[in-house]
Amino acid sequence: MMLRYALRTVRHRKGGFLGAFLALMCAAALITACGTLLETGLRGTIGTERYAATPVVVSADQNVHRTTVKHKKGKTKTKHKAKPIAERAWLSEHLTTRLSRVPGVDRVIPELTFLAEPLISTGTGAGGRTAYGHAWDSAPLTPYALTTGTPPRAQDDLVIDRYLADRARLKPGDRLTVQSTQSPRTYRITGIAAPTGDGIRHQTSLFFSTAEARRLAAHPGQVTAIGVVPTKGTDTADLKASVAKALRGTTAQVSTGDERGPVEFLDAAAARIKLVSMGGAMGGTSLLVAVLVVVGTFALSVQQRHRELALLRAIAATSGQVRKLLGREALLVGAAAGIAGALAGLPLGSWLHGRFVALGAVPATLQHTVSVFPLFAAVAATLIGAWAAARISSRRIARIRPAEALAEASVERGRPAWGRILAGLVLLAGGAVLVAVLSVLRTEPASTPVTFLAVVVLASSVALLGPLLVRAAAAVLGAALRRTGPGGRLATANLRGNAARMASVVTPLTLLIGMTCTVLFVQPTLGHAARAQAREGIRADWVLAAEGPGVPAGVARQLRTDRDVATEVVRTTVRVGLDKYAAQGVTPAGLARTWDPDVTAGSLAELTHDTVAVSELAADQLHLKPGSTLKLTLGDGTPATLTVAAVYAKGLGFGDLTMAHDLVARHVDNPLAATVLVSTTRSQEELAAAVRKFPGVRVVPPATADSLQAERLQANAEVNYFAMGLVLAFTAIAVVNTLAMSVSERVREFALLRLAGATRRQVLRMLRTEALSVLLLATTLGSGIALAVLTAFSIGMTGSAAPAVTPLVYITVVAAAGLLALVGTALPGRVALKARPVTVATARE
Repeated sequence: MMLRYALRTVRHRKGGFLGAFLALMCAAALITACGTLLETGLRGTIGTERYAATPVVVSADQNVHRTTVKHKKGKTKTKHKAKPIAERAWLSEHLTTRLSRVPGVDRVIPELTFLAEPLISTGTGAGGRTAYGHAWDSAPLTPYALTTGTPPRAQDDLVIDRYLADRARLKPGDRLTVQSTQSPRTYRITGIAAPTGDGIRHQTSLFFSTAEARRLAAHPGQVTAIGVVPTKGTDTADLKASVAKALRGTTAQVSTGDERGPVEFLDAAAARIKLVSMGGAMGGTSLLVAVLVVVGTFALSVQQRHRELALLRAIAATSGQVRKLLGREALLVGAAAGIAGALAGLPLGSWLHGRFVALGAVPATLQHTVSVFPLFAAVAATLIGAWAAARISSRRIARIRPAEALAEASVERGRPAWGRILAGLVLLAGGAVLVAVLSVLRTEPASTPVTFLAVVVLASSVALLGPLLVRAAAAVLGAALRRTGPGGRLATANLRGNAARMASVVTPLTLLIGMTCTVLFVQPTLGHAARAQAREGIRADWVLAAEGPGVPAGVARQLRTDRDVATEVVRTTVRVGLDKYAAQGVTPAGLARTWDPDVTAGSLAELTHDTVAVSELAADQLHLKPGSTLKLTLGDGTPATLTVAAVYAKGLGFGDLTMAHDLVARHVDNPLAATVLVSTTRSQEELAAAVRKFPGVRVVPPATADSLQAERLQANAEVNYFAMGLVLAFTAIAVVNTLAMSVSERVREFALLRLAGATRRQVLRMLRTEALSVLLLATTLGSGIALAVLTAFSIGMTGSAAPAVTPLVYITVVAAAGLLALVGTALPGRVALKARPVTVATARE
């Protein structure tokens, strides 16, 4: 019976439920899209290309491991955790001998993979594909076969793949300059190779002679992987087991099938973790915003039906029946919106993945994965959210006595319920606690989720305390509004008499302004502080930068003299235990002339291959001081034990750990310097002439290098902007939706005003005045929330209460919110005023 009545209500009140349907549908679409990203990170396939013809691949372990054993109440619990390293780990070449003796093995092929960027006339690079160097002996792994020419035999011989040859219009006999791990070298192309099939889509291969490949790989006695080809008739699973048994006691990993992809594409494997984190953060924030928006939308919907629901109470409907009715209506609307939104979320998720690939946040080798689980999760979240929103919104109307129902419906309650006020104060206190916690968090992974959670919690407190805030704003603005004429006086009366309705509009506007300002100014706050520290710490006269993969070591060697200093800087990431730290390697000789990270303890003069300098943050976290011993894992998984030589203050601008350049360069995939800091009396033109033979290297002043760093930070920030952009778009839709619902219910009110003598223009002026008043309140609240959160973030991350707020950007945010408020008010208002006042008043009587 109640379900049938709910169906009829939804059918005959389509306009009243449209706002709730749109809010729920957008929420479901957003949750589905974020769910597909999360699932791609968890289960996304990384197809192999290079090892397509090699059923079994042996590689080094790409993780750092930690096992803890706890004894509690006579029971022993063992926990094992693993975290990925930043660079490629290498294997001992001696394992090839052991593997060749395994039964069922036909051939063992060692693989070398290293940086090899072709410098072609149309630009630096391989046309969007990542270029790798290999030894020609490993061509059968794919397999590659010569289509023309001969294999490389001499040190200056080179075989290129068909893709590069076609793009650069190269043929055997031509010469090609390649920037590898050493200084650029020009090779003679002896042949062109093509892979079997069309499976190579994300990389370009350059094949060198075995001796030259070993020189460029710069890892004597080591290989990046070993391909194992079985004899005819040998089962792959049996061979994998035999190979694993032969490698017992080593850290080598054995991969077959889809397991080979992560071995080949390390960036895709690392991107999985990033995508899980990004999808989880977006999905969690979206869910919190959706709950806040949907509750507000349903509250407004129930308020619009107050008279109808009160009539049901007056004709003996019990409070339980009213709650059931609203709950079933919400489930019906939620089911329809959830299904529609989930289906719309699938192409949205695919588009999101494509945009992240285009921005470089996710490699194209990590394939987008879709299953039914995100759809089910979105529909379930929508149903639960709709039902909970309806139950929360119906509490007051369902509790009042039947005799009071119609009187309650005719006039808005003067003060919110004490429970609502108490809940709002609790959320306000919770938001204050989050802001306080944020001010002591000093790492970005820890502070970022707390930042956005604090905004949502504080906006939720605004939603609950909204009626009181609107009345307070009316009291403050009343005198000024009354001076604007009849429209201002009517707007003041509406703000006071319909505070709950106005509060439902204030909440999404506050959330929109607060969240947008936070998203836009979090990264600049961090970036500006880091750039300021870098500017203050660089003492060099000139900086060398490269358009390609980096500055070769030969450049710095050529510039060093008795009077001139050239400091190479190479960057990586290391692990201390399982914790990740940004690190760099710098040339110790003459370091004080080019670099000053503001040493607070110890001395950089003690920086050698056996020592390390640490930031104050790392020193506090790891309890270090000069003379302490630090055990860490370098980028390629090599353990190292170093002595702390110095502690410095500018960790945000220069990383948490600083080691000798040669130590770091031996353990990274790209040993080329990110920059070279030069202290010299020579002019820019003289330095440029000295490095002219190195393609792509240019000499710039430190200020220009700073602007290049700013561009890189901006590129990274664009990923975060895009990630949160959909949440902000959803919030903007909710603003317009709520405004339209708020105005559309006032048709009878507008008709009575017209009958009382108000003109159409005066009514529209009243609506504009209300919208601007609400915008002013929402701007004040949203800006206050953003300022509090950003200030706490700045204190925690940079040590100073100086968030980077760009006035023009802030004004644009407020102007955009104002435009949404005015459009969302004016358009429904004009539609509501089209009907004849007498007809409306008579129909509603």
